[in-house]
Amino acid sequence: MQTRTLGATGLELPILSFGASSLGQEFRRVTVEEALASVRVALEAGLRLIDTSPFYGRGMSEVLLGLALRDVPRDDYLLCTKLGRYDLAHFDFSAKRVAESVDVSLHRLGTDHLDIVLCHDIEFVPMQQIVDETLPALRAAQQAGKVRYVGFSGYPQKIFRFICEQTEVDCVLNYNQYTLQNTRFAEETIPYLQARGIGVMHAGPFSARLLTDAPLPAWLKEPEPVKAAARQAADLCRERGSSIAKLALQFAVANQAIATTIAGSANPDNINNWSKWIAEPIDEELLGDVRAIFAAVKNIGHAEGLPENN
Repeated sequence: MQTRTLGATGLELPILSFGASSLGQEFRRVTVEEALASVRVALEAGLRLIDTSPFYGRGMSEVLLGLALRDVPRDDYLLCTKLGRYDLAHFDFSAKRVAESVDVSLHRLGTDHLDIVLCHDIEFVPMQQIVDETLPALRAAQQAGKVRYVGFSGYPQKIFRFICEQTEVDCVLNYNQYTLQNTRFAEETIPYLQARGIGVMHAGPFSARLLTDAPLPAWLKEPEPVKAAARQAADLCRERGSSIAKLALQFAVANQAIATTIAGSANPDNINNWSKWIAEPIDEELLGDVRAIFAAVKNIGHAEGLPENN
């Protein structure tokens, strides 16, 4: 699979990476067999960066990944995990918890080092703590050889400048805002990050199922006009003999400024489809027509986290 360099880190990432949130049963019940097969198929397809978090399944995702990777040579994959968010409303970005969290993740994943560790969903807490306490503690873990590169993840665009104006990070992860419908990350933030040599990752090319043929989940936060446009775009893709999910993934991975796009599934068939789709040329005419449908709702999203962080 094609690779891109992650900022100034020197890490070569596949343009498509495996998101392991589904292994934590975040979206549906998953069998151990499905979980193990998904990881195997992802690695076979070239998705050698695996993204997880102790939040996903409240530890289940990391545990199952540890099982799935037990007999895989460590040089065959890269691991990105997170810290700071441990339940829906439980956040702890203290230095003490950083050290504990890194060690617990190492144990669950069965490894002696983590390639990337991100402060998870920082928009839900007063972010000055991330600058003053959390990232320095992560740098200590880096100096101890437990972590190779550090950064943070979140949804609002404001968080990136708040942190990066005050301290240095190696990489960042945004989600659901480089898609067919919402490109705020590319327009407002990526040039800023590139100018500072910060590695850029993006997750959620399907925008939490919005850009798929699956029924829209009740927890989806996008406004009704966005959902309606997405259904119209999905119908058009089907009429043209394609799928909106295919177009969405092809669009996401085509951006040269994004080192890797992270997509998650516990269904091996989905992962096999993804690797085939990104090897095919994008239908430019269909892309133009779909983006025209989304023009009236372009970049409309939702608020996430504390009001002052949006």
